[in-house]
Amino acid sequence: MRFKVDNMRCQHCVNAVTRAVQALDPAALVEVDLQRGELLAKGGFDAAAVIAALAEEDYPAQLLADG
Repeated sequence: MRFKVDNMRCQHCVNAVTRAVQALDPAALVEVDLQRGELLAKGGFDAAAVIAALAEEDYPAQLLADG
């Protein structure tokens, strides 16, 4: 799944987003493109769970592509 993520500005943000997704599935594949403000996440979760986890960390997100 690919997401557009707001409020990411630095490596700390990348780490926080990665931790939030991996809290849902520790074995998840997480790739963050800071420059584009995008997240690629693959794991045992659905898009709504990722969006909710990121929102809790103050990173609003929206699904761009599923799969």
